[in-house]
Amino acid sequence: MNQSIWKYPLKVEDEQIIEVPYGAEFLSVQAQHDQPCLWAKVAPGVQEVSVKVVTVGTGHPAQHTEGMQYVGSYQLHGGGFVGHVFIKAS
Repeated sequence: MNQSIWKYPLKVEDEQIIEVPYGAEFLSVQAQHDQPCLWAKVAPGVQEVSVKVVTVGTGHPAQHTEGMQYVGSYQLHGGGFVGHVFIKAS
């Protein structure tokens, strides 16, 4: 099956839903040009599914991430904010 690496820009929000091809393999989260982004290996053309993305700032409660997959962390504002990103297929 043909696969590609796709980038998904993320909002700096507690929770959001993104649409990704079914079976996406989440690879990394980093800030690119002050924009948090999630990279995934996907099979283009496969039916898309909803994925819940949760960002937790350092020092904030994280109980709501129970059972979610940790993908990575990113820094903004010269390290003044560090967001830790978790995902769960909806």
